[in-house]
Amino acid sequence: MTMQKRWEILGELGIKEIIQLLLENRGLTSKKDIDAFLHPDLSKVTPKNVDIDLSQLKKALKRIQLAITKKEQIVIFGDYDVDGITASAILWETLYALGANVSPYIPHRKEEGYGLSKIGIKNLESKVKDVKLIITVDNGIVAHEAVDFANEQGIDVIITDHHTVSESLPKAYAIVHTTKLCGAGVAYLLAKELGDTDDSHLELAALGTVADLVPLTGANRAIVAEGLKKLRQTKRIGLLALFQQAKIAQDAMGVYEIGYLIGPRLNASGRLESAMDSLRLLCTTKKERAEELAAKLELTNRERQQLLKDAAEHAVAGIRDQAAIGEPRLGRGLGTRKILIVGHDSYEEGIIGLVAGKLVETFYRPAIVLSLGEKVSKASVRSISGFNIIEFLRMHKEYFVNVGGHPMAAGFTIETEKIADLQQALEEKAEEMVTDIMLMRTLKIDCEIPFEILTKKLYEEIQQLAPFGMGNFEPVFATKGATIIGMRILGKDSKHLKLVLKQDSKNFEAIAFGMGELASTIKIGDTIDVAYVLDENTWNGETKLQLKVKDIIT
Repeated sequence: MTMQKRWEILGELGIKEIIQLLLENRGLTSKKDIDAFLHPDLSKVTPKNVDIDLSQLKKALKRIQLAITKKEQIVIFGDYDVDGITASAILWETLYALGANVSPYIPHRKEEGYGLSKIGIKNLESKVKDVKLIITVDNGIVAHEAVDFANEQGIDVIITDHHTVSESLPKAYAIVHTTKLCGAGVAYLLAKELGDTDDSHLELAALGTVADLVPLTGANRAIVAEGLKKLRQTKRIGLLALFQQAKIAQDAMGVYEIGYLIGPRLNASGRLESAMDSLRLLCTTKKERAEELAAKLELTNRERQQLLKDAAEHAVAGIRDQAAIGEPRLGRGLGTRKILIVGHDSYEEGIIGLVAGKLVETFYRPAIVLSLGEKVSKASVRSISGFNIIEFLRMHKEYFVNVGGHPMAAGFTIETEKIADLQQALEEKAEEMVTDIMLMRTLKIDCEIPFEILTKKLYEEIQQLAPFGMGNFEPVFATKGATIIGMRILGKDSKHLKLVLKQDSKNFEAIAFGMGELASTIKIGDTIDVAYVLDENTWNGETKLQLKVKDIIT
């Protein structure tokens, strides 16, 4: 039995050369680049080094300082995901500490949609009187209409964002933009330029960076490497309450804990209700209030998990059964289509991005999931490696009310009556642009090695390359001809597989998450080829090496 992945083994070598090869596989060959990677330097994360326009930055700083001096009403206009929430917290706390008259505002996903909008500006003006300056964080770079509206209202707009620029820029007072950081990273740099001295803002920038799935290279790597150290020592009351709810040991905080435990909880409120609760949690200084908000986010996250499970199962079943999903007729079956487009009026706007991710995971092709409305529908989009989804969507911009995003993830609003025409146009264009090679899952394997090379010392040396994440994945190794000498099924619904593998005289325990179905096709005594990440596992006080299985070929 072969899993649907193509192995691409990048090297074969002995133990002395492994670290060097891992660096080369990541494009690091010069001594300068290797030193910068192994020893990330936060002092080199500057506006100039991440390609922020310094003249625009200077203009933004002068306007903000003028607003502080004149006690003008400033609004930080954020976004409802972790990146937007952490960016809002950084800039709000910084300006408040500098004596500014400043309020945070995060739009409601259902009522106001994504980013700076006319309705968002009208709503904030009804709540915050005499607004003179809006500073966007993690949004705004495509908000042409909203910026024009703000200008008409006598409100200056400073945009801080990291999303892909469209054909032209909004007519904002100033634009602080780079695609080399996440929104929280941009906010962190702006705060530093304003004179921020709060060390805890680095940990917030690290949270946003990991959660937003930006590449953990260059400046992002430095922010996360140093930010994780701060998170492991944080005294921020809200984060400590969140760690407790998620049952995370503070000194164990890492990329995984942010991405899979902390991030979803902070995201939950913005997906289903108002993200202001997550912002309040990050900023509160009261222990009782922090515990109350963390508990509320925990319940909201559980609700989000159930909604996601129901919607994802519905969407996957609709494609597999070649059934119509909702009206208009969406989800006409997998067939030979190069892009999946599904929708239903029961899909919550806050979880459609996650559903799209599940479709990509299941069928491995770009996926668009719509929350259907009577007149207007919202969509979230996820892509596959090598296919720039935002460029693809912008080829069809005439269909959208608005559209924005990254090469791997995007979103749009569309008049419901136009969906059928859009679907036909996208499917036809995808046939031309999405190649069969793109649709083949590829597992990049750093090198093939025997079990005898796997030692504690090798594991420790590999950790020099951490933090791992997007753009810097954990090294993957392959070993051929390993014999199964132990096997058992683990987890709810028998989803996981625990193996004991032996090659020559050395054996290792191996955990294969989500591969429980393999138990029906392999057995003790079989010889397999296995791809894996070298890991440590602690059980009953004993720590030993284990293999985290990525793929098995029999």
